[in-house]
Amino acid sequence: MASMRDIKRRRSSIQSTQQITKAMKLVSTVKLQKAKNRAEETNPYFNAMYKTVSSMLKRSGTIAHPFLKQSGSDKKAVVVITSNRGLAGGYNSNVVKLVTESGFKKEDVAVYAIGSKGREALERRGYQIAADDSGVIEAPVYEDAAAVCGKVLEAYKNEEIGEIYLAYTHFKNTVSHEPTLMKLLPVELGDTGSEEDSNILMNYEPNDEEALDMIIPKYITSLFYGALVEAVASENGARMQAMDSATSNAEEMISDLSLKYNRARQGSITQELTEIIAGASAIS
Repeated sequence: MASMRDIKRRRSSIQSTQQITKAMKLVSTVKLQKAKNRAEETNPYFNAMYKTVSSMLKRSGTIAHPFLKQSGSDKKAVVVITSNRGLAGGYNSNVVKLVTESGFKKEDVAVYAIGSKGREALERRGYQIAADDSGVIEAPVYEDAAAVCGKVLEAYKNEEIGEIYLAYTHFKNTVSHEPTLMKLLPVELGDTGSEEDSNILMNYEPNDEEALDMIIPKYITSLFYGALVEAVASENGARMQAMDSATSNAEEMISDLSLKYNRARQGSITQELTEIIAGASAIS
């Protein structure tokens, strides 16, 4: 059995850790509130953007635009959004699993990393890191999303990659976050609504190429930015839950160690009393 000194030292160490997890939980709670408000404000716009532009592109007919046609490359660009810090439960590992368990061949994946945790994990697994923009996730703005979008679309236009995917964590609410792998380009033809609507081709003015040159980058950029906003909210939500669980676990461990310490102390006192009584009996 551990000595009272060892138990006391361990209890003191856990109490110090608990103070840290409590502080981290409070910080994450404050950050979550701000990020949550931002995500809830932007979600309607980006959801509408995705549905509207997807419908437009699906009804563009046989327009031979570089962003709509299937290129000859088997490479898949995956924009992976994670965090730069850990202590967030399974937040980062769940996004990494989207890539590793996607069924894509490792040699056919070009990772555009936003967040060092995802980059490091995929790099260790042998994935090609085409670009690293980890600093973006600290305080994402629309211009950052546009810069990442420019890199990916340039590679797509040059036929260095044939498909574009987005791996991020969708923010549902404070306690629910869903890892999501979304295909962005090329748009897959499918159900766009009623049969009548699906037969109506989209007309572009002044011409389709000029219009799509403007629409598609804005469309992809908007989805990137929306994903960044949701990822930040999800990260802080996951970290708040992780720190709350850690604080509760620390409380249980402290309670258990306090009980062991009291038992050890009681045993020590009993032993001392027994020795005193035995010594007194021997003298008499």
